[in-house]
Amino acid sequence: MFANEGRQWPLWYFGRTGLGRPSGTRMAIPPILSARKASVAWPMAVLTTLFFAWGFITVMNDVLIPHLKAVFTLSWWQSMLVQFCFFGAYFLGSLAYYIYSSSKGDPIQRMGYKRALIAGLVLSAAGSALFVPASYVQVYGFYLAALFVLGLGFTVLQIAANPFVAIIGTAEGASSRLNLAQGFNSLGTTLAPLIGGALIFGHFKGDAAVRWPYAFFAGLLLLQAAWVYFTALPEPPHAKAGERQHALRHRQLRNGMAAIFCYVGAEVAIGSLIIGFLGLKGVAGLEHNDAKNYLSLYWGGAMCGRFLGAVALSNRFAGAKRIAVMVGIGAAIFLLLAFINRLGGGLDLRHLWPMAVLIAANMAVFVLAGSQPGKVTGIFATVAAALVVLTLFSGGAFAMWAILAVGLFNSILWSNIFTLAINGLGSDTGQGSSLLVMMILGGALVPVAQGGLIDALQATGLGETAMHLSFALPLACYVYLAWFGFRGSRVGVIG
Repeated sequence: MFANEGRQWPLWYFGRTGLGRPSGTRMAIPPILSARKASVAWPMAVLTTLFFAWGFITVMNDVLIPHLKAVFTLSWWQSMLVQFCFFGAYFLGSLAYYIYSSSKGDPIQRMGYKRALIAGLVLSAAGSALFVPASYVQVYGFYLAALFVLGLGFTVLQIAANPFVAIIGTAEGASSRLNLAQGFNSLGTTLAPLIGGALIFGHFKGDAAVRWPYAFFAGLLLLQAAWVYFTALPEPPHAKAGERQHALRHRQLRNGMAAIFCYVGAEVAIGSLIIGFLGLKGVAGLEHNDAKNYLSLYWGGAMCGRFLGAVALSNRFAGAKRIAVMVGIGAAIFLLLAFINRLGGGLDLRHLWPMAVLIAANMAVFVLAGSQPGKVTGIFATVAAALVVLTLFSGGAFAMWAILAVGLFNSILWSNIFTLAINGLGSDTGQGSSLLVMMILGGALVPVAQGGLIDALQATGLGETAMHLSFALPLACYVYLAWFGFRGSRVGVIG
């Protein structure tokens, strides 16, 4: 853990891909080993590219699923093994790291955070490069193995990259730097369906559809590793051995572990199925290459919600000024989404205008919810659940925009859940945080479970209705998240 001004901050605190603590909360930042007067712009440019890259490549899974499903004639359950292997690597990698660090000390502390970043990038590049032989061998299991290696590399990046963003400059600027990095991650998730979808469904054909995009990703990740190597980055002070931890005695942590599982599981499952869902005749009847433009709006909504949350949950803005800044951010992001679609030959304003309405609704909910993390979490999860219910029992444009709007209300859930779960843990914070990161396992299991549910329902002759009804699974996840926000996040200790 990092120590500063009498307060300890665990490495794990800085969170998951692109997400972290709620904006506006202040935190003590560890001192840099030597005084640095040079600009932090160059190191920030390096680090934000990492957030962008893993956001982009992670959401490429949503494009990969329908492609591999068609190539190998897979069931929905089998196609969801893409997410199972990728996010399962997060769980197994985090678990191995936790066990090793508990008995033999923190390996990243031993090797250094800069070297850990490089190792994570090289491992991720190796996973991407494995797609090339997989495209020649034409074995589905080979693709899954490549995704597992890719996920392991991103696990190492998750552990090392976020603290670097916090320590490369002044403590006063840490919040803005973290939010900037998180915004770039969301930009990556927004662009991936458009660019990746165009490559896989349009530009390349046959085996080359996966081979060359992932070969390019491998080269890009290696270039990033070289960029990190030649960039001067500060190392935090080494952690000292602490007292034995008993994190699971805390009620809010145990509930928070289940909440992280549900949140990641629901978010990934919905994103994985959007292209297939919008292809249903009773919804939109879109081809994959057209549906990928709407998938981008799902992740673009999450980006928008995070930037809005940075203002809504901050104590730096109040009253009319807060609303004015939020309106400006919402308008700017809508225009950005419109520009990206126009540039890529995607959706025009005739198709995009409902997104503007949804962004305005998201701003209204932020204003009504206030700034208490538990209350905001409960309200946002409740709205997401209502949107999933609309998806369950409607069709056409209503079902389409309801499922896309869930992205807007996913936006701040991870950061709030994470912070609420470690609240009051004291010396157990480090262990508790690592346990929360392990619960990214939800992204591996919930999509597979929903895919299996679709297959089972289709076997009964329900046809397209099967996919509608399968969203009962993420609905259950959001109901639990609402309970966690309103009640389950209260601090409590056993014994």
